Formats: sequence, C-alpha cells, structure tokens
Amino acid sequence: MNAFKAFKAQAPIAWSSNLYITLVRGKPGTRKVHRRTLELLSLRKCNRTVMRSNTPTIRGMLQQVKRLVVIETEEMYNARKKNEAKHRALRSPLVIGHSSTSPSGSS
Repeated sequence: MNAFKAFKAQAPIAWSSNLYITLVRGKPGTRKVHRRTLELLSLRKCNRTVMRSNTPTIRGMLQQVKRLVVIETEEMYNARKKNEAKHRALRSPLVIGHSSTSPSGSS
C-alpha cells in the first residue's frame, strides 16, 4: 500500500496513546524548518520508525511535516509488522522427488 494512502486510511490518532512515526520521504530539498522538526522527532534516515507519545506538541510537529512522514497507531504498527514478518517467514524447502526408474528402451 502506498504510504500516503496508508496515512489517509488510518484511524483517528486522537484516541491512541502512542504514535509510530515513519519517515518516508527524503530530507534533501525540504525547508530548514522541516529538517529541524524531523531532527527533533529523531527521524534521521528514510524508512526509520520512532515511537512518540500522543501529545499536542508532537501532533503539531507532525502537522508541519505531514507530507514527509506516515503516522500509525500502535494497532496499525503491530499489524503491519506482523504482516511483514509473515511475508519474510522461512518457508519449508521444496522437495522434488525424482523417480529412479529408468526407461526400458535404453541399454
């Protein structure tokens, strides 16, 4: 799912006690104020996730950089991680049985 679609489809964040914030767009080319806000949120590299408490201060910071990040509630984050772990899980090896019968026509 596209990161922005995930952001729009999320549950209201006002009810969640913790927010999981993931940086999905790069910092180059952004305004200095936005780079400083990402620094204060401890988001230094793309696809890194941090957990912050749901306070008005944090929500204001997220409003400022909303085009650069994806915000998830704890339930959404756990569901996404579970799905990723299931996708990466080791699969049982593929066993191919070769029959040892030789064709009767060969010598």
